[in-house]
Amino acid sequence: MIPNPCIEIQTSSEHRPSVPAWFAEVVIIARHLTNKDLLEAFAQQIRLVRGRFGRYEPIDFLAVLIGYAISGERTLADFFERVAPFETAFMALFGRAELPHRSSLSRFLADVDRPCLEAFRTLFQKYALADGWTEETIGGVWDRQDRRYIVFDVDATREAARQRALPIGPELPEANRRLDAVCAPGYTGRKRGEVVRTRTTVLQMHTRQWAGTYGGRGNGDYRGELTLALQAIVAYLKHFTFDPQMALVRLDGLYGDAAVVAQIMLAGVFFVTRGKKYHLLTHPQIQAALAWYPAEKTIRMNTGETVELFDGGWLPLGEGLPCARVIIARHPAPPLDQQVKVGKRVGEWVYELFFTNLDPFAFLLEDILDLYYGRGAFEGVLADEDVEQDPDRWCSYAECGQELWQIVSQWLWNLRLTLGHYMQEKPMRQMEWTLPRGLLAYLQADETVYQVYGSWQVARGGPRGKFPDRSFPQQENGTLQCPAGVTLPLLFWYQVDAVTQRAVYGAEPADCQACPLRSQCLRKGAPADGVRLVHGVRHLSHVLSAVEWALSHWRALQWKDVAGRSLRRAWIAHWRKQYVEVFPLAQSQERGSPPSRDDRAGRSHHRLTWQDRLARNAWWGPPRWCVTVAGVPPSLAAS
Repeated sequence: MIPNPCIEIQTSSEHRPSVPAWFAEVVIIARHLTNKDLLEAFAQQIRLVRGRFGRYEPIDFLAVLIGYAISGERTLADFFERVAPFETAFMALFGRAELPHRSSLSRFLADVDRPCLEAFRTLFQKYALADGWTEETIGGVWDRQDRRYIVFDVDATREAARQRALPIGPELPEANRRLDAVCAPGYTGRKRGEVVRTRTTVLQMHTRQWAGTYGGRGNGDYRGELTLALQAIVAYLKHFTFDPQMALVRLDGLYGDAAVVAQIMLAGVFFVTRGKKYHLLTHPQIQAALAWYPAEKTIRMNTGETVELFDGGWLPLGEGLPCARVIIARHPAPPLDQQVKVGKRVGEWVYELFFTNLDPFAFLLEDILDLYYGRGAFEGVLADEDVEQDPDRWCSYAECGQELWQIVSQWLWNLRLTLGHYMQEKPMRQMEWTLPRGLLAYLQADETVYQVYGSWQVARGGPRGKFPDRSFPQQENGTLQCPAGVTLPLLFWYQVDAVTQRAVYGAEPADCQACPLRSQCLRKGAPADGVRLVHGVRHLSHVLSAVEWALSHWRALQWKDVAGRSLRRAWIAHWRKQYVEVFPLAQSQERGSPPSRDDRAGRSHHRLTWQDRLARNAWWGPPRWCVTVAGVPPSLAAS
């Protein structure tokens, strides 16, 4: 006992480690995976023709990786050291008996092959995205024509690795680098290192969920990884019974090539990407657009500089390639002694190109730039990922093993979002983007008056003794239907006077020639190739100014999402503060062993079946540990 005038302090020589602060979250997430039968799916569907790692199976090592991702420990060595006093209780949460050794984990990650990795990726895309979310709660963006899109960001990030410089000479053997299998020289971005590995990710921007990750040595195969990313996006939408055309994919300048843009358009999705085909600036159509006043002006929040926006219209990006909408942004060029990092300097201006296939009436020019730079970009989420989980930590020097760890990390990210959504029950955020102020100022200065007419009405009259024009009712698509069931499209319309317009509808000659009601429809003496014409009329309803006309045709852009950062960080902070107690049960028995194999089967096959292998490290017998976790909300317990 240590004397203290205020309190009584007692010490003990007994070694009693404290429970890790992250152990409560491991308990809750392991219980969630068990209730959803995901641990059983792991055990049965992820199989590996193993190397030397003893009695353990992939489910054992996945449990370790999940715990490592939850813990946030700096290295695997730190994690194993921290979990060692509670290793039996930790593995029992996942239905397993013993914790693998660090060396066994390294051998497992080194032996992970492509079929094992793809089986795990399939499970990730099947269960990690849709669990806990509905068609309404995944959010979306509604354009100015009230059409819904789901925004995805496909982008690449770099894992940089530093290597010691080695002398090279004919008298020295060739250097054998342990990172050669997973890294290669490439673009490092803003990270320090000699070799890199590229990780292409797919992010759903409204729920902040990762929908896929694909790795490659060096700069990677960005075309092949883009194909896989588009397949993941289509599969995500298909789960919610959405059409692929509801996808709006945001990409950076790496994908601004004509062939890549064509690849995206052939996938049937909408896109916004920065272009790198600056030779289009010399195109006559682009030159004509730049010769006029800018369509819109915007001010960049970080620099305060004014950016002028021009709509270059639809252009074919190459021979035999589909057309894309070209948007040009320009701002004054910096002094000549300063380098232009983004865009191309031409004279006193710096030009930037953007490609898209969105409807000009659905997304205005500033809307597209806001999507590209603002809520459609994943840089903020990537920064959060580096702080909260750091999936770019090196867990393996094998390509498939490192990618498996990154998928585990992204799965945990999605689990925290889903369970945080269950626990907090926050409503969705909804924001509206009104018309750009620069466009409104331009429209206020526009003195054009827009005349608004009512709907077309079939005029009175018709051939004497024949079907009157009123016998041709209007259809929803704006056409007329004759008594014989044939559709009459609108042929043309003309202005009668200042307040009246007339339209003419007509059938195809082949339809009228074969019609059994021809004698009751056409006037007497009509030529053999004559058709029935029906007249419509409409009148001036009211007059609008330019601003009123724009507000009536363009709705506010609506964005709905969830507060992903708040959900994740509130979830993590909650469990770090809760009391956890792990103690052995007094009346426990020793762990049992799996059922014995038939001797004849063992002698004839000389190897274990998948089920026999899985049972070797499974938990057998009654529980031996009691884990108490405080602070479980009723909403989470009910889910």
